[in-house]
Amino acid sequence: MTLPGNPPSSAITGRCAAVLPAGPPAAPPGVDGAEFRLAMLEDVYEVAAGLEFVTAALVVDPDGPPDAETITWPGTPIVREPAPAAAFAALHALGASEAALIVPDAPDLPPLLLGKLFRALGSAPAAACQAAGENGLVALAARLPLPGWLAAALDEPGAGFDAPDALARLRAAAPRPGLIPQGPGWHRIRTPADLHFLDPGLEGWENTRALLEGSPLR
Repeated sequence: MTLPGNPPSSAITGRCAAVLPAGPPAAPPGVDGAEFRLAMLEDVYEVAAGLEFVTAALVVDPDGPPDAETITWPGTPIVREPAPAAAFAALHALGASEAALIVPDAPDLPPLLLGKLFRALGSAPAAACQAAGENGLVALAARLPLPGWLAAALDEPGAGFDAPDALARLRAAAPRPGLIPQGPGWHRIRTPADLHFLDPGLEGWENTRALLEGSPLR
């Protein structure tokens, strides 16, 4: 791992998968909230870093906790534009032609789901992975630069990845149907009650798993 403040890479070639800033921790009783937040963030980052022919990046909030960059590998591009549309624009400025933004609270996200989003960009300008229960987004992939209608929709008040109707909002802004196909959905860990989604038999999420060892998931 790298020390805090690792300088961003000078360029990204082709595809990029970037993890968004972590929100409030969803730790169960007895587990440190800050450590739990960082463990989930690292697990999602490792999913992005494990994708073939994709550059992993990290989006950080300049006003957020300063520890996020400690989980990255050396040379990881760091984007200090936490708003989704601005983050996409920053990744494009670094050289990305396609990018996926991923929430930081899906530690067991299968890489295959991100691969499906990138493949969908062959016939659409964007593709989404919706959160379980149609409650926000897990990931949004897009060709870069973003089309104006999508950038504007992402910038609307209350239109972030946590908005329950996030995908509906984006689709309503599209000039015609079919411009944001939906891949398989996945779950997010936003409250202690969501821990039941984590399957001990599923590979990955090693940091979150280690921190929860001894804590019941169900």
